[in-house]
Amino acid sequence: MSPPTATLADHVKQAKHSMDKAVEAVKREFSTVRTGKATTSLLDLVRVDAYGSEMPLNQVASVAAPEPKLLTIQPWDKGLLKAVEKAILASDLGLTPSNDGNLIRIPLPPLNEERRRELVKVVHKFAEEGRVAIRHARTDAISKVKKTEHVSEDEKKHTEKDVQKLHDDHLRQVDEAVKAKETEIMEV
Repeated sequence: MSPPTATLADHVKQAKHSMDKAVEAVKREFSTVRTGKATTSLLDLVRVDAYGSEMPLNQVASVAAPEPKLLTIQPWDKGLLKAVEKAILASDLGLTPSNDGNLIRIPLPPLNEERRRELVKVVHKFAEEGRVAIRHARTDAISKVKKTEHVSEDEKKHTEKDVQKLHDDHLRQVDEAVKAKETEIMEV
C-alpha cells in the first residue's frame, strides 16, 4: 500500500511549522545572552558535573534573580556547591560566583562597551543560524511542491508564493528579535 500523498497545503503547513521552530529557537538562544539585567535564563546552558554525569544547572539547583544585578543559586544538595561554582567559572559567561556554604551569589558586573559588542556578535550568529533554518524550510517545501503530482502548474506557483511569503514573514520576526535584543544589550 503506498503512503497517502501530501497535498500542497500539507507542504505549506510543514514549512510554517519548521520556520516557527527556527524563530522560537533563536528567541530561546537570545534569552541566554547576558544583558545588563539579571535573568535566570542566563544560566540555562550551564552544565554541572553531578552524580557522575553532566546535568543542566536548573536540574540540581534553584536559580533566582532577587535583584536586577544579582543571581542566586541554591543547590538542592549542598555537596554540589563546589561543582556548581566550578561549572559557572568554566562557562564563558565571565561571571564570578561567591559561596557562603549555603548559597551561591553571582553579582553581575556592568557590561563594558567591548563586551556589549561581543554579545551583539553572538546574537547575530544565533540569528543567522535561525535564518539558515528558515531558508532550508523554504527550499525543502518548494522542492516538495514541485514534485507534487496531480496539481496544476498554477496551483504550484501559487503555493510557492505562499511559502515565500511565510519565509519573508519569519525572517522579519528574526530581524525584529535581533533589533530588540541588540537594543537591550547596548542599553547602559
